[in-house]
Amino acid sequence: MAKQIQEILIDDLDGGEANETVSFAIDGSSYEIDLSDLNAKKLRDALTPFVQHARRAGTVSARRRGRAGSRAMTREKSSEIRQWAKAHGLQVSERGRIASTIVEKYEQAH
Repeated sequence: MAKQIQEILIDDLDGGEANETVSFAIDGSSYEIDLSDLNAKKLRDALTPFVQHARRAGTVSARRRGRAGSRAMTREKSSEIRQWAKAHGLQVSERGRIASTIVEKYEQAH
């Protein structure tokens, strides 16, 4: 016996047909909303000025794994940050955790 299941998205704003599910986050909460192409464009257009001036945070999946405030990094990246910090006159430990202020300065420079 064959079975075909069809999922039809309904626009959560106007009840019409939706074309995509849009994910976004604000104030520490993540949301998803099903929208038509027109309503998805309206949402993106409304957020554009804020996104253009914002800085990226960790991904949602990283936060779910409990690494919201930390940035897990490879030894190579740690070494690269330490070298960059020293070259810019910043004090950085030879081993262990790199201060978040130094990581932030490195990320802003790159």
